[in-house]
Amino acid sequence: MAAKIYVIHENAEWSAPLFNELDKLEVPYEDWFIEYGHIDLSSEPPEGIFYNRMSASSHTRNHRFSPEYTAAILSWLESHGRTVLNNSRALQLEVSKVAQYTSLQAHGIQTPKTIATIGKEEIIKAAQSFEGPFITKHNRAGKGLGVQLFQNIDALKDYVNSTLFDEPIDGITLLQQYIESPNQTITRCEFIGGQFFYAVDVDTSEGFQLCPADACQIGDAFCPTTAQPKPKFQIRKSFTHPVLDKYAQFLKTNGITFAGIEMIQDKSGQTYTYDINTNTNYNPDAEEAAQLFGMKKIANYLATELHSRFPYA
Repeated sequence: MAAKIYVIHENAEWSAPLFNELDKLEVPYEDWFIEYGHIDLSSEPPEGIFYNRMSASSHTRNHRFSPEYTAAILSWLESHGRTVLNNSRALQLEVSKVAQYTSLQAHGIQTPKTIATIGKEEIIKAAQSFEGPFITKHNRAGKGLGVQLFQNIDALKDYVNSTLFDEPIDGITLLQQYIESPNQTITRCEFIGGQFFYAVDVDTSEGFQLCPADACQIGDAFCPTTAQPKPKFQIRKSFTHPVLDKYAQFLKTNGITFAGIEMIQDKSGQTYTYDINTNTNYNPDAEEAAQLFGMKKIANYLATELHSRFPYA
């Protein structure tokens, strides 16, 4: 069987733009949609390169065990020396913000104060160590799952003890220092092939669900307070920041080839990094305006990797 690109994922809408770009290049690829399946561990994997796009939010699409099964697949592939882009370690970080934060800190990258809890009573106890506003979020999340802002412990108690409480899929609720941006934006830094590609500013005035993919958007998201409508996503072509070099090293150490890393600056200009998305998506409107295209660049990177390793593919 001829070598090809294998795309490991569980969201057809998110992966469709990549497949469109691969089709344009006429490069051989196969769609590995991970929902059900089986692996004969005594068999050899196919030849090719393997791009892991598994998402931490898969359980919200009724794919509860797709990350666990993907971990099994990646272990099998890696044991046979196959090239895996966004490898097993990348998957570990995708499904655990605790793993993200501890690794970021080990690379000298500042993260918000965060406490990992299990159990409702422990959530309330942990909140006592925050002096100002704080948020809750899920350890295994994506799409802003479980993100709620609280001004005090009493409000948290009411939430935790109500039917509105959103139980995390892994049982771990994070309490985190709330970082207030003076202009209500966060910045997402996109890396392709381990190299910085572009930064995109994201307007957070309408909430914390910040998935940039077209499939995540409901209508046109504009800020209503400006005279000229402000797009929710705006690419900054000339973005520079000292943390970018640390990000690149962090990605290299953790086997991450493609990622979006989210940061926020507070009123004093202090930068905090709070999320790594190894299943990265791109906003088509923002990319069209900037004439920079993430999926096109990924497709070209995958094609180059395939042909360099398998010249006759």
